Parts: sequence; C-alpha cells; structure tokens
Amino acid sequence: MSPSQIIVLATPVFFVLIAIELAVGYKRQRNTYRLADAVSSISLGMLSQTSAVFTRLLRIGIYTALFEHVALWRSDAFWTSLPGWLLALVFYDFCYYWLHRMGHESAVLWAAHAVHHQSQDYNLSTALRQTSSGALLGWVFYVPMALAGVPPLVFAVVALVDLLYQFWVHTEQVGKLGWFDRWFCSPSNHRAHHAVNDAYLDKNYGGILIVWDRMFGTFKEEDDRDRCVYGTRGLLNSWDPLWANAQVYAGLAHDSWHARSWADKLRVWIKPPGWRPADVAARFPKPAFSMAQMVPYHPPMSRAVQWFALVQFTLMLAGVAAFLWRADSAPLAENAVWFATLLVAQWALGAVMQGRIGLLMALVLQSGALATATSALGFVQWHWVFKPLTMVIAIILAAASAYQLRGRGRFDSKTWVLLGAALAGSLAGDVFLMVEGFFIPGLVSFLIAHLFYVALFKTGQRWFPHRGALAATLGVGVAMYAFLWTGGLPAALRGPVAAYVLVIALMAAQAIGRASVLRDSAAVLVAVGAAFFMLSDSLLATHRFVSPLPWSQVWVLGTYYAAQACIVAGVLKAATAPDGLPVAATAAAVAVASATTCGPARQPEHTPHPQ
Repeated sequence: MSPSQIIVLATPVFFVLIAIELAVGYKRQRNTYRLADAVSSISLGMLSQTSAVFTRLLRIGIYTALFEHVALWRSDAFWTSLPGWLLALVFYDFCYYWLHRMGHESAVLWAAHAVHHQSQDYNLSTALRQTSSGALLGWVFYVPMALAGVPPLVFAVVALVDLLYQFWVHTEQVGKLGWFDRWFCSPSNHRAHHAVNDAYLDKNYGGILIVWDRMFGTFKEEDDRDRCVYGTRGLLNSWDPLWANAQVYAGLAHDSWHARSWADKLRVWIKPPGWRPADVAARFPKPAFSMAQMVPYHPPMSRAVQWFALVQFTLMLAGVAAFLWRADSAPLAENAVWFATLLVAQWALGAVMQGRIGLLMALVLQSGALATATSALGFVQWHWVFKPLTMVIAIILAAASAYQLRGRGRFDSKTWVLLGAALAGSLAGDVFLMVEGFFIPGLVSFLIAHLFYVALFKTGQRWFPHRGALAATLGVGVAMYAFLWTGGLPAALRGPVAAYVLVIALMAAQAIGRASVLRDSAAVLVAVGAAFFMLSDSLLATHRFVSPLPWSQVWVLGTYYAAQACIVAGVLKAATAPDGLPVAATAAAVAVASATTCGPARQPEHTPHPQ
C-alpha cells in the first residue's frame, strides 16, 4: 500500500476528529472554525498531496539513490528490528527539527513552509494545510539518514508516522498536559509555534519530541497571559491556493530582481525571512509589523455561497481520494490531466468564497476542465455531457447577469445580445464537432460566433483602433494558413478555412485594439481570450490537417475554454463596474473604475521578528 493510499484511508479519521473538535468547541462556546478558512486549509492539504505524486522522485527517489550508492553502513536487519524502528523515528524527528527550524530562518525555505502558517485560525484543519513545494529542497535535510543506511521503506514509514502525529497538536481545545509538554510536541507547545507574538515567534520546532528545542535553545512555553495570535506577519488575505503557495516566492523574486548588487540578489533567498537589501527597502518601503494589523480575513459569504462551498468541497474531496488511490499505478500524463482538473476546481472554489467570481463562472471553469479531461482520457459519454454543458452554463451566466443589470437600470441590450449569440454559436460548434462528418457545420457555427464577437468588441470603438495589432494578427493568420496549405489542407476546405482564419484574426485584432484604447483589466481579459482563441484554433487545425499532436485534446480544449472564460469574465467585469458603465464606456471612466474597484489587492509579505 502506497503512502498516498494510507493518507486516503486516514482521511475519514481526520474528519471524525475535526467533527469532535467542532462539537466540543460549540459546547464550550469556544468555536475555532470558520467555513472558508477550514475549506481553504484542507484544500491546500489536498493540493499538497496531489502535487506530491509528481515530486516523489525528490522525496523518495533521491533518498533511495543515496542509500544505494553512498550509505556508510548497511544493516537492514537492525533497522527493521524494534530498536531500529524507534531509532529511525527519533533520527527522522531530529532531521525534521532542523528542516523545520531552517524553514523559519532561511527565506527560500520559509517560502515553502509559510503555507502551513497562513491560517489565522488554529484547529485540526490547520494541520492539513501543507505546502506543495517543500519537497524541492526539503530532501536535503534527510541525507544523513541515507548515509546512516536507514532503508527507504523504514524512512518512508517513520516519515508518515511523524507527519500523522503532528495532526492532533493543532487544536485550542486541549490545554496544557503537564509532564507530557516537557518531552513531546503538544497542543500547547505547538500553539506557541504558530503564534506571531514577539515572545513566541520562531520557537518550538519539534515534530514529535520537544526536547530538541530545549537542547538547542528554541523552546518557549505558552503563557496564558500572552494569548496566541495566529497567521503570518505578512497576511495572505486570500483563499487562492495558488497564491498561498506563491506569495512569499513572489516577494523574494521581486526583491531579488530589483536589488542592484548581485550578492544581494542571492542573499534575498538565503537570509532570514524579511531581510531586504537597503536599496530595495528604500525604493519599495513596507510598514513595520504591528499586532493591530492581525485582523482576521473574513470576506462575507451568502447562504448560497456557503452551501455551494460545502457541496463543492465534498465533491473535490471525493475526487482527490479517487485520484490518490490510483495515482501511483497510473501513467504520468493521465495523472497530470486529473491534477490540472482538480486544481481548476480548487482555484474556482477559493475565488467564489473570496467574491472574485460568481457561482456560475466557477461552474463554467470546472465544467470546461472536466470536458477537457474526459476528452483527453477517452471518457466519451462524460465528455458528451460536459462539453455542451460548459457553454450552456456560460449562456445562463450571461442571461442572469443581463437580467440583474436590467433590474438595476444598467442594461445595455446590444452587449448582451451579441454575447449571447456568440456563446450560442460556440455551443452549436461544440455539438457539431463532436459528431463525425459535421466538421463543416461546426466550422460555420464558430465562424458565425466569431463574427458576433467581432461586433461585440466593436461596440463603442472604431474599427481596429490599433493598426499594429491588425497587421500582427493578419500576419499570424497568413503564416498559419500557409502552414496548413503546405501541410496538407484538403482542397475542398481551403476556402472555408481561409475565411475562418481571416475572421478570427480580425476578432483578435479588434479585441487587442479595444484593450489598447480602454487600458483596463476587463478589456485586457477580453484581448487575452481572443489570443487564446487563435491559439486553440491553430492547434486544432495543425492536429487535424498537418500532424497529430500528442494529447491534442488537452491543448485544444484547454485553450478554447480559457478563451471563452476570459472573454465572458472581461465582458461581465466591464458591464458590472460600480459606476454602471457598459462595455462601450469611455476609456477614462472605465480605467478609473478598474483602478479603484477591480484591480488586484496588493498582498503583504511575511515580516518575521528581527533576527
């Protein structure tokens, strides 16, 4: 049985304990759970486990290679005896202490470990909140075990035991435990570790044993007079699982890029978290940390969003369990497809809870991901469900948005008629292309859809306002058509394909030109969508007429749904701007609306206690 399967079997136990903790909290009137935070933490745990399928070479493969070739002592009989197992567990916990400690004392290691600390709540769901990038460098700290000849199987088992032990210490419902606290990592000791209070920062690194902290001077007892405040000093303020993993890396990359000294460019990654070159700190100042800023991140969620989150979370949990159960025996490419599908679902759920997208847009993204995966993996019947369903949901989304705007007196009929017609044409094209022998009707349907998109992007603008974009897209279209011609495009299709290439090039030119005039994020989204359309159609034509592409369904459908999602999102964003301006709004007004309400919030970085 693989470690992934063991995690799957342990998952029901985790949730039973979470339910018990939740019940105890309500009974004591000390509930420590918030729905969005718990879903976000567990979702990050799911992502950690699914991504681990692809980092196994770093976690186990390098260890095994070192064990086989450079072990200084080999005695499998000893290490598989009871004393050997116990020694291996203590040995692992010692190595883990130094990995954990350096994860707080070196910026690049903190970038991976910070994910576990980002939650501002402290409960058993926090234990499941794990990094997806820790294996990139974490394996280095276990090299001593390989050199000592600890067999890979023993290493993997004690690693799992150490990890599972740490689950129960993430709770506020268990108080101090007397003598146990002096020897072992306990809830009290680990609460202090997660706190950002000055007295607790960078303390209590032990996984199972707390004696390492007592030996090396990093122990701090929890003080009831100094209540623990949780999170990171650079608050995440997001439910986005991708940003949670990338936040600190992004800050380090920014400072490294802007540092003038090459030595400082390197020091940024190695120095303690929060260290910044003087020139970078002067150009990009950050306010000093204050406990007053530790306000819990809690965007409002309607009852509908809460139920949506619960249902989606349950379905994702089932999907992750199914993925992990067979991932070790499945082909790498198949695992990659399902991993990407699950990642889209997780990102969409986080975006809904955060209020960045609506329920229907999340369903568009998730259905598109499932349509792509079922096509790539040959689940024909399911593909027949999800492919048309995706565009049906997009049409419902557009209709619902138009209805809401009409009720508020902000309805621009031309915008919504053109968008609805374009989506309907795309739906017809999707259905035709799924039926053998209906390529031409499908091509015509998409041609009509693109014409509606051209008209939509023209609304409020002149034709092709950016001549450079027009020349560039037409040039790409001519090059693509020449490539298809020489690659074997059938004579009967040369005319229709030429018309199609021309229309999609004009659509992209109109969208890019519109973005160059409006210069707002909504118009840029639309332009990106049009560019994805060109890429998707180019991949489809190459696969069909020139040479089969490996995993063509992934690339063709993935870029196609990215195109549709970007265009719909861009149109909705412009149409629902707070000032009520429609898509045809003037550049200045839309730019102001985007800058003040639609722009991404700047995320602060982790600023640790001064070293």
